[in-house]
Amino acid sequence: MGHGPMLRKEDARFVRGRGRFVDDVRLPGMLHGAILRSPHAHARILSVDVSAAESHPKVRAVITGETLAGRGLAWMPTLSHDVAAVLATDKVRYQGQEVVFVVAEDRYAARDALSLIEVEYEPLPPVIDARRALDPDAPVIRDDLDGRADNHVFDWESGDAAATDAVFASAERVSTCDLLYPRVHPAPLETCGIVADLDRITGKLTVHATTQAPHTHRMLYALIAGIPEHKIRIIAPDIGGGFGNKVGMYPGYLCSVVGSVLTGAPVKWTEDRSENLMSSSFARDYHMHGEIAATKDGRILGLRVRVLADHGAFNGTAQPSKFPAGFFHVFTGSYDVKAAHCRVTGVYTNKAPGGVAYACSFRITEASYLVERMVDVLSHDLGLDPAAVRMANLLRPEQFPYACATGWEYDSGDYPRTLTLALEMAGYDELRREQAERRAAYEATGRGSLMGIGISFFTEAVGAGPRRTMDILGLGMADGAELRVHPTGTAVLRVSCMSQGQGHETTFAQIVGEELGISPDDVELVQGDTDQTPFGLGTYGSRSTPVSGAAAVMVARKVRERARIVAAAMLEVAPEDLEWHKGRWQVAGDPAAGRTIAQIALAAHSDLDLPDGVEGHLDATCVYNPPNLTFPFGAYICVVDVDPGTGQATVRRFVAVDDCGVRINPMIVEGQVHGGLADGVGMALMELMAFDDDGNHLGASFMDYLLPTSMECPSWELGETVTPSPHHPIGAKGVGESATVGSPAAVVNAVLDAIGVRHADMPLTPAQVWRAVQGRPIRPDLAIR
Repeated sequence: MGHGPMLRKEDARFVRGRGRFVDDVRLPGMLHGAILRSPHAHARILSVDVSAAESHPKVRAVITGETLAGRGLAWMPTLSHDVAAVLATDKVRYQGQEVVFVVAEDRYAARDALSLIEVEYEPLPPVIDARRALDPDAPVIRDDLDGRADNHVFDWESGDAAATDAVFASAERVSTCDLLYPRVHPAPLETCGIVADLDRITGKLTVHATTQAPHTHRMLYALIAGIPEHKIRIIAPDIGGGFGNKVGMYPGYLCSVVGSVLTGAPVKWTEDRSENLMSSSFARDYHMHGEIAATKDGRILGLRVRVLADHGAFNGTAQPSKFPAGFFHVFTGSYDVKAAHCRVTGVYTNKAPGGVAYACSFRITEASYLVERMVDVLSHDLGLDPAAVRMANLLRPEQFPYACATGWEYDSGDYPRTLTLALEMAGYDELRREQAERRAAYEATGRGSLMGIGISFFTEAVGAGPRRTMDILGLGMADGAELRVHPTGTAVLRVSCMSQGQGHETTFAQIVGEELGISPDDVELVQGDTDQTPFGLGTYGSRSTPVSGAAAVMVARKVRERARIVAAAMLEVAPEDLEWHKGRWQVAGDPAAGRTIAQIALAAHSDLDLPDGVEGHLDATCVYNPPNLTFPFGAYICVVDVDPGTGQATVRRFVAVDDCGVRINPMIVEGQVHGGLADGVGMALMELMAFDDDGNHLGASFMDYLLPTSMECPSWELGETVTPSPHHPIGAKGVGESATVGSPAAVVNAVLDAIGVRHADMPLTPAQVWRAVQGRPIRPDLAIR
């Protein structure tokens, strides 16, 4: 009962192959969709001939951009107040863009019919390098937008430019570095998919979809298709990973809905892996110029950053729309920096829409990587130990709540304690001695490998909200919860978030169980069905525990207070005479006089005479609007071995100490950290969405886009500190993205520490590392070629 390492309730069906995913949905008369995609990165569409495909005996409908335009559906809003083409009408703007949607009796016929479609293109010069996007002679990508004469998306600033410039002017030391956080892909195990079913009699649209935000999708369908929102039901069944990839809406979704409208039958569309890698949401792609001002003994005084953000052909980024650059505000990291300023410029390029918050960190991953690399660059330039520089500059416990230089208020933390624990777990001093011995042996013999030690300290900002400052398409980022306790004492909790593997069925049951004093086994979670759950904006940005989890706590406490009134009537005392004792209201000073929640629930449904104005039953609703983000943090230490002759880097050890506030289920927390650490190893060493100069996608399969496996990952060494969030009802902060935020910098810092190079960009593939050893760093987008 309560918080602790309880086995996951949902795993019983998953390990038996009893999970139900979108591709498992089979409806009577169901048809199948397939998409014809552009082979060009940039080309004008001269003609589209679908007559041969329409003649295919198994084809039921062929949908083109013109088909959609006739229904006012050719363009759809993105989550960042841009618009994106559903099916291209005027021109294609990236390789893999959707051009024609075919509906047929089976998936194979739909795919076969694609080869019968003839599209005449006029190729146009593409813009692939974001650094060339604003050149005067760069082709204009979004000429569909009125008055658009360039590829500029936005300019955004944070911090005090004048104060920061003054600090830099008087600093004893200024270190600079140009960094690229390259484009990567969430690559969830399950690709995106949908089954759309419009009942022509009732007008009810039922959509089974791989979505992290069911209620947001329902609103988008209502806005785009004009179907009344109460006649739309979104069902998100089990989801095989999301990582931000399944937040937004894709053209295949809307085309499936149109296909069902045209045919009167359910239409299923499921991406294949190449489609997922080529055209669904990417992440990162930040070109960053960092400057750090400090004293000669390593005291950080200021940070100045210039960023060029590649947003692809449409600004489809899944981030709170009031902040075009997401939460990059926290680029000062975990350090007491008095002056900081950054400017971010977003540009369009001929790539698939980018900017999605991979693992939904809302650009904090890029911000953390920037500051942690800059601290290492500063340490390198000053000849100081990077651990000592970090310890000297970390925020102290007495400084919290702490307003960083860009105005964001960190809630709580004991950063030195967390770093100290990580250093002790790693045996940092001994590692440095071993490193020196290994280097001396290598220099003496020219044989063996080099050893590197990398450190990162990160502060995350999660729980997207509060709604007074953050929104998506004008929707405030509060979450709802509904709780009902049945007469026999079992409970059903309905929430607006959506699990993609995080263990919600277990964690939320534990939250309610702890608050009501009942077994988590007696709490059922309902999620992912807009007809069955309260409104909310879904799961991303580690919102589940900080926002929906808080809503679950508050609604359980409402039920508990209602139970107090019922118990008072049962015991014939005043409600204020009762005390709560873990699942039981009892009379103060008389422990024998009390009633359990199960007893109270039965009485609440009985003929018990309740006070006037007090309704029976034990249920309540809640909308939780968080007063602030929560700020988990952690210290990571990575140890690598690098073969200078081949450039191969191997992660030997990885120590991760996370502080995510109060932990509800430690095993689930550890599982989340394990996944995020593997993510970081992949991004640091192998993951890259590469393009050639013509815009051809070079990573459209797992033969080319490499993901880490157990072979590339060590046995993780995890530690923890616990600093409760002062404004969360149970002090929890969230952990889903922490390891993804903190780990890439630790790995990169370790590899560069091994080879003694000041900087080289991710991914540090063997080719990249070998050339860095030779003193010839290369463009990372050529690292795999």
